Amino acid sequence: MEYNTQREHLPMPEYGRSVQEMVNHALDIEDRSERQRCAETIISIMQGMFPTLKDVDDFQAKLWDHLAYMSDYRLDVDYPYPVTKIDVDKQKPDGIGYSKGEVRYRHYGRIIPELIEKAVSMENGPERSLLVKLIVMQMRKDLVIWNKEMNTDDRIREDLNCLSKGVLQADDEALNADLSRNMALQGPQRLQRQFQRKKNRKRY
Repeated sequence: MEYNTQREHLPMPEYGRSVQEMVNHALDIEDRSERQRCAETIISIMQGMFPTLKDVDDFQAKLWDHLAYMSDYRLDVDYPYPVTKIDVDKQKPDGIGYSKGEVRYRHYGRIIPELIEKAVSMENGPERSLLVKLIVMQMRKDLVIWNKEMNTDDRIREDLNCLSKGVLQADDEALNADLSRNMALQGPQRLQRQFQRKKNRKRY
């Protein structure tokens, strides 16, 4: 069996190996008129692969540029458009700027520490108590998913105390909440939105 990794590199993978083989065949054709017909046939096939782009400005010109590129600019035919050489580096998309902030506890991700920071900044009262309860419930869920042996009351108390720098404490009600019926079964983003909705209801 021959794997793709062992085969010839494709300059433009979006057209597939069959089109590249047609281009390679065109390079071997000695008769110029026949080579021209072969090139036009290849362009027709390439256009058929992207029918929704046929009305895009300069689409035909781009197809001929791609054909020239796939032949390493060695295909000697009459191009109906001036050939523009493709800068491969410009074809690559810009890298995604991922956050490089430190995640102290990977099993809690980034949302839990952010919620804890929010709770720390709130005044002591029912709203903060509710948020702390939701945080503790989500922490338990995350621990169950990560490693069931880590899911202990002492571990949650310790982590919450550490992440809040001693400001927040996990009460028994939150630690004994039923995971099968509470909001901890939701993702941390939903948890944050659920808390905000409860907070908004109390205003009316």
